[in-house]
Amino acid sequence: MPSEPKHRLISRQLLTEIAAGKYSPSGRLPSEAQLVSRFNVARPTVARALRDLQDQGLVERRVGSGSYIRDPSSVSPGAGQRQLGLLIPGLGTTEIFEVICGELAALARVHDFSLLWGSGASPVRPQDASVEDAEGLCQQFIQARVSGVFFAPFEHVLKPEEVNRRLAERLRQAGVAVVLLDRDLGAFPSRSEFDLVGTDNFAAGYVIADHLLKLGCRQLIFVAPPHSAPTVGLRVAGAREAILDRRRPAPSDFLRVGDPDDLRFVRGLGAGKRLDAVICANDRVAALLMRSLARTGVDVPRDVRVVGFDDVRFATLLSVPLTTMHQPCREVAVTAFRAMQDRISDPGLPPRGFVVPAGLVVRESCGAYLPGRVDLEE
Repeated sequence: MPSEPKHRLISRQLLTEIAAGKYSPSGRLPSEAQLVSRFNVARPTVARALRDLQDQGLVERRVGSGSYIRDPSSVSPGAGQRQLGLLIPGLGTTEIFEVICGELAALARVHDFSLLWGSGASPVRPQDASVEDAEGLCQQFIQARVSGVFFAPFEHVLKPEEVNRRLAERLRQAGVAVVLLDRDLGAFPSRSEFDLVGTDNFAAGYVIADHLLKLGCRQLIFVAPPHSAPTVGLRVAGAREAILDRRRPAPSDFLRVGDPDDLRFVRGLGAGKRLDAVICANDRVAALLMRSLARTGVDVPRDVRVVGFDDVRFATLLSVPLTTMHQPCREVAVTAFRAMQDRISDPGLPPRGFVVPAGLVVRESCGAYLPGRVDLEE
């Protein structure tokens, strides 16, 4: 996997330290020379990192004096209400939301907002529990008069669109701004009237399927659990489009819905046909599928290739490191926070969609490094 640019690593570290209050009360950051020495990089790299923070409205650079944390009251909207909420159903099972929420928490603190996860001294995480608990959290947000809520709509529940619309409408009717993370309230092609920040899932599905086709794969399927989010449907559509663009038929049973931990389901994936590769809805599904395949005597990637989505931490720790699409979590968080600021400042803005591109990360599970692989650029 390509390493993250050094200037982003530096800006992220400084953001973490700003959020922790390290540079209070003066607000002055270390000089460029000090940062060059600390991070062992060239001065232009440090300048780029500081410019990133300046572009985010977090830092101001004073000629002849240095770089300072900006006064939050001068850059944050809604000076009277300083609270935001998080409603993230996938937080307990989806690693990308842990990263996104961590970045949002840092941005909120820098901009003089508090970020509510629940009531009491210890954060309550009903996102890991039931719809009823999430409704209770919405009520807490309304009573606390939060300015806005970041909401990642439910998946893997019955009638998810109905549930998600009920929660979002409840917040909106109370005057709370809502910014959706990762996915809309319902399946494509419907589009809700709320701001949405996520990755281009159609393009991601296309890219990863096209990668497999270039490696010589011909029989591809897509595996997803029941009641998956609308983003998975977009990934399926993108993968199908890649197959068609290569002038190959997309099988009617291309999408297989089931439990990747169920050996009976996994054994039936081939259905008596030669299977080259499996595209999985996310890295967790891919990891479970690889374990099940190993239990049935199928070798990855020699017998079948497996790829995922998200690029979570354990993707490199699997027995066969996982090829996947990297989710740009920090960029999603920064974009979502800016969208929330705009929405609070001007509730009358039309609904907007913000798309952040994902990137292909090639590892062993796709078979790219098998001897004698075929690489077609037709």
